[in-house]
Amino acid sequence: MSDVGVYFAVNGAVGEIYLDRPKALNALTLPMVDAIHHQMQAWENDPSVAVLTIEGTGDKAFCAGGDIRGLYDARKNNEPALLDVFYRREYLLNHYMAHYPKPCIALLDGIVMGGGVGVSVHGRYRMVTEKTMFAMPETGIGFFPDVGGGYFLPRCPGATGMYLGLTGARLGAADCLYTGIATHGCQSSDIARIKQTLVNADFGVKNDNQMSQVCEQVEQILKQYSHDHSPALIAEHQVEIDTVFGANTIVDVMEKLEASGSEFAIKTLKMIKTKSPMALAVTFKQIREGAKLDLAGDLKMEFRLSQRMVEKPDLFEGVRAVIVDKDHNPVWAQGDVGQVDPRDVDAFFAPLPDEQELTI
Repeated sequence: MSDVGVYFAVNGAVGEIYLDRPKALNALTLPMVDAIHHQMQAWENDPSVAVLTIEGTGDKAFCAGGDIRGLYDARKNNEPALLDVFYRREYLLNHYMAHYPKPCIALLDGIVMGGGVGVSVHGRYRMVTEKTMFAMPETGIGFFPDVGGGYFLPRCPGATGMYLGLTGARLGAADCLYTGIATHGCQSSDIARIKQTLVNADFGVKNDNQMSQVCEQVEQILKQYSHDHSPALIAEHQVEIDTVFGANTIVDVMEKLEASGSEFAIKTLKMIKTKSPMALAVTFKQIREGAKLDLAGDLKMEFRLSQRMVEKPDLFEGVRAVIVDKDHNPVWAQGDVGQVDPRDVDAFFAPLPDEQELTI
């Protein structure tokens, strides 16, 4: 166990990353982000390490997100530098993981939310189990689905990503596989055997030119334990999701939900009405814009959003209601999305001063 909240091991040719704050559902802190980045850089240059795995300790979560309480306290204590540094380094780690030359396998056995998505979804392999519960619930605390959400969500089938980003809907393993958020499924009880099979594999001493061979070996191992976890429940609503969440504006989305009358629309409307109206409007534009960007461009956009969001009352109020006081009764700055001024939304996306922009 590490005081930093993450520890590492090497077994065979496998570099292992363990998120180790089980009492906090392995929520990411800045020291954890820095330690992971540093260790991955060391392993990238180590020819004896061919494959990486990342998992959470405890029996509940892979990682339930970033340490939002810590960021709340930073704002409360007027420490804006931490709010810059945390998101800056977290997003740089997300981008680094997406372009990592060695295969990284995220073992998503439990809760996967927010920052936990950022340190898994960009890796080459994401393995889910019957215990997986995935969500991007940021609009419920007055934020937006960051860590590359603007990149991977619009690349889910149809308008599924918009639905997930706005509502924070929870997905099980089958839905993660259906949307492409996960690449493989297995049984939770097989994880130890998967890891041991990877350790026992003869990857040899590999350089960058041999990584395709390593990936082929990894894929054969993951297929040995494959489990599809059918059915995908979200697939049953794909047509309605596309009709509603493919609308031209966030106001149109709400109007389509109001007009539908279907059981799915009624449930979804009830869920989305609990979210921050400003966060919904920003998220809608984020996902539309992100569809046109590569990951680096999206993360640069999201860094701008993060620095504007932390200055607004809805994030502070959302964290208070959900995490601090836990009354789950936030009072948002606007009553509904119809009260959100589009000019205020556009201001979130405006460039920062050159010295403050995220450089990738």
